[in-house]
Amino acid sequence: MFKYLKNDLPASIVVFFVALPLCLGIALASGAPLFSGLIAGIVGGIVVGSLSGSKIGVSGPAAGLAAIVLTAIGALGGYQNFLLAVVLGGIIQIVFGILKAGIIGYYFPSSVIKGMLTGIGIIIILKQIPHFFGYDPDPEGDFAFFQVDGQNTFSEILETINNISPGATLIAIIGLSILLLWDKVLSKKGKFFQLVQGPLVAVAVGILFYILTKDSETLAISAEHLVSVPIPEDAASFLGQFSFPNFGAITNPQIWVTAFTIALVASLETLLCVEATDKLDPEKNVTPTNRELLAQGTGNIISGLIGGLPITQVIVRSSANIQSGGKTKMSAIIHGFFLLISVILIPRLLNMIPLSVLAAVLFIVGFKLAKPSLFKQMYALGWKQSVPFFVTVIGIIFTDLLIGIGLGLAVGIIVIMIKSYQNSHFLHIEDKSDGKHKIKMTLAEEVTFFNKGAILKELDSLPRETYLELDVRKTRYLDNDIIEILDDFTFKAKERNIDIKLVSERGIVENPDSFIEFFKLRPKIAQPEKG
Repeated sequence: MFKYLKNDLPASIVVFFVALPLCLGIALASGAPLFSGLIAGIVGGIVVGSLSGSKIGVSGPAAGLAAIVLTAIGALGGYQNFLLAVVLGGIIQIVFGILKAGIIGYYFPSSVIKGMLTGIGIIIILKQIPHFFGYDPDPEGDFAFFQVDGQNTFSEILETINNISPGATLIAIIGLSILLLWDKVLSKKGKFFQLVQGPLVAVAVGILFYILTKDSETLAISAEHLVSVPIPEDAASFLGQFSFPNFGAITNPQIWVTAFTIALVASLETLLCVEATDKLDPEKNVTPTNRELLAQGTGNIISGLIGGLPITQVIVRSSANIQSGGKTKMSAIIHGFFLLISVILIPRLLNMIPLSVLAAVLFIVGFKLAKPSLFKQMYALGWKQSVPFFVTVIGIIFTDLLIGIGLGLAVGIIVIMIKSYQNSHFLHIEDKSDGKHKIKMTLAEEVTFFNKGAILKELDSLPRETYLELDVRKTRYLDNDIIEILDDFTFKAKERNIDIKLVSERGIVENPDSFIEFFKLRPKIAQPEKG
């Protein structure tokens, strides 16, 4: 892990600056104490980062869980009861991992995963526009279309026009210029510019700008436009920020419902993020998904025990890690230590960072996720790839992450059904001599109930006096629904004077009496393959 420290250390600094406002903003959007978001970020970095099999994934509090957390804290009668649900949710995730539920992540189509990455990239850009111009009523990390401040994504941008903060906007533009100069020019000039990342310089300039302009009437940046880390007076007040679960509420069934909801949603978000992160990874590492569920479950148990929010692997921090050149899990672990050390030693310095500078950092992250060239590439792949992609992107922008992915997946399933409908069999007329149609139908390798409609349609359209050759030699799996259709067709075939020649690996059968009986006797080679 230490071999690539020269790559991982600079990347961890960028991830730290991306994670800091998101941890605080997600806590605020969740109606939880601000420090709870930092706890989740620290545990996600150090604990989950250490246990995870992902080399470049970063875990922490997730925007997708904010609405669930906000509702649950009120419904369960307090934050300590909610923490118990987080601990139990972690235990349930570990059970998911033991049961090898991680395989679910592999069933999401590539077009939906790409749509998820692009949708999140666009959402990051849209959500950061108000922060860039110094308008901050909606907390960082609120990625839902309908925001916690009562606005939606687009109405918030319109509101920004009348609420531009000159100082915050100026330093955001300076910060963005530094980031672009670093990314496009300086990073290619030498090792120093690769070791010292642009975001670190932009943040340092932002702090300097705040200090130099705090007495200016026009350019001063007020407290609401700065990072807001809780500042403890002493060790006792620092430790007082930790909360502990109320285990006395363990018999409350509502706690268990919330725990299962957290486990399910957090696991799904994690598995989707793992798939997306592996796609972005230039090294093309494959993350073991069941181990990831075990790591996330352990992280949630620890986070819940000390007062933190639920944790998932998160795409914004993970993609920032990849874009900054992170190579191993050390990057995620070090970012967790940076969060821990900074909130203990330098909270006042952190509170001098303008949110608009961090918005500029997130602009770059968002743009790299949603490059215009990707839209052209997906469109060129044809409608079967582009429709689920665009539905996912639009769904994420106008609803939230999980609903957008759900819509994309639903469309993806419909596309699969259409493809299965089209690919279940191949028909061609071989010969029309002797006044009788000779038609050959070759069934595909796997034929499922998705194919019922197509096969029924073709069988019903066969004219009278047809000689049908049905070839199942390549078929390795034949759904019972299809066997029943073929069996029913034998009766219609007799009425319409259709002769059936069944060609299988066991030989040729003319006009079989029963397809059900025939396929019961099929050799093992024709059964569905395992594994």
